[in-house]
Formats: sequence, structure tokens, C-alpha cells
Amino acid sequence: MTARRRLVRVPASSANLGPGYDVMAAALDLFLELEVEEAGQYSLDPGGLDVPTGRDNLIVRAFETLHSADGIAFRLKQTIPLGRGLGSSAAAIVAGLAAADHLYELALLPEELLARAAAIEGHPDNVAAAIHGGFVVCGRDGDGTPGASRFDPPGGLEGILVIPPEEVPTERAREAIPAKLPIADAVANVAAAARLVLGLQRADLDLVAAGLVDRIHQPRRRHLYPRSMDLVDSARELGALGATISGAGPTVLVWTTWQDAGRVAEQLERRCGEWAEIRRTPFSPHGADVPEL
Repeated sequence: MTARRRLVRVPASSANLGPGYDVMAAALDLFLELEVEEAGQYSLDPGGLDVPTGRDNLIVRAFETLHSADGIAFRLKQTIPLGRGLGSSAAAIVAGLAAADHLYELALLPEELLARAAAIEGHPDNVAAAIHGGFVVCGRDGDGTPGASRFDPPGGLEGILVIPPEEVPTERAREAIPAKLPIADAVANVAAAARLVLGLQRADLDLVAAGLVDRIHQPRRRHLYPRSMDLVDSARELGALGATISGAGPTVLVWTTWQDAGRVAEQLERRCGEWAEIRRTPFSPHGADVPEL
């Protein structure tokens, strides 16, 4: 019998989109690719990445919530930068679940995949964007089940990533947010989030720009990545619509129109090229996929 083999492709994601703390996320045109094959013995080729190669690897852990990894060879073929706020853990979880689902024809529904991924990740925003692609607004039903509303990226909108070399653990970023917040900050973020979603759905980029303001998580994390926050503050001076910290940081997601993207990228290269990687990365309408081998 021919050994079964599958290739899984999962996008990176940017969460905490300005005011959307743990609620909104977007898929990015940057992918993790994982190949799995029935090989007779367990192995994991990290593709040069410094990650665990045993059964404690996050991809394998996710895979084994659905099926044993005995006899399975895992090969990472393309990766997302780790610890930079680009949803690498969410992509790993979704890749592991999707690989088991397709290799063994389990036929999980998207909502089942989301529930399992969110249970492992601890929150639904990044995994929802990784599964569905596009932009997602997440929440939980009365029984605690996670859900996501998805819509396509608007035409004319593009992202540019500024990726510093240092990693910021998600735990440190979360610890910077206090349990209680001023009501004025919460109200300001609710208003900004409403404008952002409306702007994205209407393809009104002026409204999108107005909705990128955050008063909850970014200011309280400034000490973790001051250079990144300085860039967020000055993004409009470079000709962008605005900028947000991607996930837990330190990566900055610069929002721009496709007409201005080249000029803004050149400005960013001049300003940040010595300490960060600049990468034009459009928002992706595509979620997790299992292409033909």
C-alpha cells in the first residue's frame, strides 16, 4: 500500500489590530509549509529552525490531539519567524491539526477545527485567521464555544512588515496589560474598533486609518520595544495609513495603499533597514490549505 503524504500550507497572522485586542486578526501572505508522510517511524525535520524535534513540538502536539504520530515523518519546508508577533504558534497548531485531519480523512468541520485550535492556543484570533484567511472578528458564544466572522481584505490595502531581530515572549507582553483599565481607554478602543471594521468592510481606507488608534495594549508595552513603538507613532509621516504592533510584537505592521506601498517601503528601508527586515506582505484572503503534491 502506498504511504500517505500531505502538504499543509498555513498563513501567518497579525492579531491585536490596533484596538482589536484578542478580538481581531488578519491573515498575511507569509506561510508555514509542513509535509507529513507515513514513513514507518517518527521523525521531525525542522528545516533549520531551532525548535524541539520530539513529541513536545507544538505541531506534533496538535497533531496528536487527533491521531498518534507514531510512524509519521514531519518536515518543515517554509516557516514564519518565531517570537515576532506573526502568529507562528497559531500556524503550527493549525498545521498539525489540518495535517492529521487530511492524512486520516477525519473530515473536521471548520468550527470544530477552530474550537480545537483555540483550546490549544488559549485564544481564537490568530488561529481563526490562520484557518479562514482574510480578516476575522472573534468572540465566544454563551457556552464558551469560539466563533469567528470573516471578510475579505479590501481592495487597495496592503501591509508592510518591519521585523526586528529580537524575540518578545507572549507571556511578557500579556503581563504588561493590567487586569483593570481606565474606562476612557476601553471606550476609545471600542469606538476605534468599530471604525476599523466598518472601514475594512466598506473599503474606506480613511476610516481604516482612523480605526488604527489603540489606548490599551500598545502604550503599555512600549517599554518592551521602544523602536517599534516610535515607528507606530510616526508611520503617517512616512506616507502610510498608520501602523500597529503585530500580535505580541515586536514586529510592526504598516498599513498602506498599494499605490503608496513601494514609496513607504523605501522610506522604511532608509529608516529601519539597519535594525529590522522590511518585507512587503499583503493581507491574504487564503487560510489553511492542503494543496496537491
